[in-house]
Amino acid sequence: MNQLQSEIEQHVADVEPEVEVLLVECSGSTLRVFIDHPDGVTLAHTERVARALGSFRDRYTIEVSSPGPRRPLAKPEHFRRFVGRRARVRLARGCARFIPPGAGANAQRSLTGELVGASKDEVTIAVPDGVVAIPYAAIERSHLVEE
Repeated sequence: MNQLQSEIEQHVADVEPEVEVLLVECSGSTLRVFIDHPDGVTLAHTERVARALGSFRDRYTIEVSSPGPRRPLAKPEHFRRFVGRRARVRLARGCARFIPPGAGANAQRSLTGELVGASKDEVTIAVPDGVVAIPYAAIERSHLVEE
């Protein structure tokens, strides 16, 4: 987890301790923060989180939202929670060695399949050409796929 996400998680925990920061994405001057809550994310949650991140407004435009059906998977506990579901895993540059041979031209850096396991170090995904173990460090981005 990067420093910015850690800082944002702390700001959110101070205001909304039951809200989990799933993922923080920084794209140019836009900061996207995906949150979750055990009872579901309400507009009130997103408003309070956005206010809690006010100190970041001098550097970023802030967007706070719920995960939706394409829920991001960013931490080992996210992958463990959704074992048995389908996910898309995009590998970081230089990590194509985790793509099984014969996966096809569209699988240069991306795999879609069923999450079959998740340890503290890697996620295991069943793809059409077999089962692949991918270290979390090799994952650029991942999300659930609607079934």
